[in-house]
Amino acid sequence: MKIGILGTADIAFRRFLPALGKYPAITYAGVASRKMEKTARFIEAYGGQGYPSYEALLEEESIDAVYVPLPPALHFEWGKKVLEAGKHLLMEKPFAVSREETESLLALAEERGLAVHENYMFLYHSQLAKIKELIRKEELGELRLLRMSFGFPKRGGNDFRYRKALGGGALLDCGGYPVRLALELLGETACVTQARLVQPEPYEVDLFGSAVLENETGLCAQISFGMDNAYQCQLEIWGSKATLIAPRIFTAGANFNPLLVLRTSSEEQCLELPPDDHFLHSIERFAESVREREQQKEISRRILQQARLIAELKDKEERICK
Repeated sequence: MKIGILGTADIAFRRFLPALGKYPAITYAGVASRKMEKTARFIEAYGGQGYPSYEALLEEESIDAVYVPLPPALHFEWGKKVLEAGKHLLMEKPFAVSREETESLLALAEERGLAVHENYMFLYHSQLAKIKELIRKEELGELRLLRMSFGFPKRGGNDFRYRKALGGGALLDCGGYPVRLALELLGETACVTQARLVQPEPYEVDLFGSAVLENETGLCAQISFGMDNAYQCQLEIWGSKATLIAPRIFTAGANFNPLLVLRTSSEEQCLELPPDDHFLHSIERFAESVREREQQKEISRRILQQARLIAELKDKEERICK
């Protein structure tokens, strides 16, 4: 399978292509940009062809799949064009900016028999598998409460995250991570019971927020997120026997040793886990879904569930402007 990239986003250069280079089942074809000088560093570092437009890449018959790391507001337009060109779609998160757009893209992919994937890489890190194992073996006892937080300091003023027209805002960017993790741990019955987004003057998007989600058993997840915060990237699971803390749940890079902290009333145990390349595993999962129809159905269902929860959060939100 050959894959091309729409746009010269930094995540494609720093994260996607190094991971792709470890997976020989997919060949890198090239990158498209309307400004050829932007493709130069990609070609110099990774080879491939520089396409003078997104359309030119999509017209290339030898390309089987396309990675789309564009700003969120462009995901629907170019995701649709990727699928209409008969190519499998690996979409950076969020898959789209609304539930309606998500449903439309998934329906088109189903109609064309094409695979789609939303690139929440942390789902495929062995760290999360270990956490699930500890829960399954009841090392924490009965679960009482989940807390997830993801946020980072302010970025440059030209960053797309601060522009409403480009699909910016904390919820669609960093907020999607704890929402997706809550879905993974609470299960398919997860729903939003309350939410709060804060949009300070003079910003046109939300900068930080929080929400509460529950499942059919009453297990609760408290999530928080923001792009005007001290850095936070943590999962805390409070159980009847122990509390687990994972301080780098979302962004444990390929060379990073994640640490899990297990606390009881009498002791604290630290589990250092081996490094793992979750970006690589996300690519592997995408490739597997191209071959396995049932796996693709499961991925599509989870993408839709994520879009549902984001829509519920927006519906429940108490928006604070200050």
